[in-house]
Amino acid sequence: MNFNLIKAVVELVQQFTQQNEGKSVYNNDLQGFVRWISESRSEAHDPNWIGKESGRSPESMINTLLIRMGRYAKSYSKSAVGNSVFSSQDDFIYLIGLKTKGAMTKMELIHHNAHEKSAGILIINRLIHHGWVAQSVSETDKRAKYINITEKGLAVLEEHMKDIRKASRVVVGNLSHSEQMLLIMILSKLDEFHDSLYRMNLEVKDLLDEAYKKLN
Repeated sequence: MNFNLIKAVVELVQQFTQQNEGKSVYNNDLQGFVRWISESRSEAHDPNWIGKESGRSPESMINTLLIRMGRYAKSYSKSAVGNSVFSSQDDFIYLIGLKTKGAMTKMELIHHNAHEKSAGILIINRLIHHGWVAQSVSETDKRAKYINITEKGLAVLEEHMKDIRKASRVVVGNLSHSEQMLLIMILSKLDEFHDSLYRMNLEVKDLLDEAYKKLN
């Protein structure tokens, strides 16, 4: 038995408990301990980025990198559907959402994809026109209409899933499995923060101010 390793782990747990005492920043369980180690390690090894020495903030760099990644992902998705029946990557993204989460109202589906109402309605109408989704009336509330993926929609999605998966794999690039899991955790945390704002149905001009207030 490696007693030196056990001793090192015990010391880490003691340090974690002392730093977290009274603050409740992390859950007092294994998940919270692992998160603390991961974030402490990140703080101890701050990366370099373009403009850091001249005062460029990490927030600015993160924003730029997310925008760039969005453009890369969009390009790969366009390539994946270039010779398909889809008009854009939004078509199969909406279909995947319905397949994985089940029926949703129009606004739930639009919010799920972080779109503005006008853009989302156009996509949904296009999917209905192709027969890939259909509307149904709720059995409990006749005023509510739900969007369901049809058999035709499932078939066309399955037909192109190989190329869609290829695009997804390329976007992840050279990240290891552990890096992918960490990225999912970080992006999910960000998504939860921003999703709550988008569900408030704020005007675009008010969105930034409301988001900033939430941080302070």
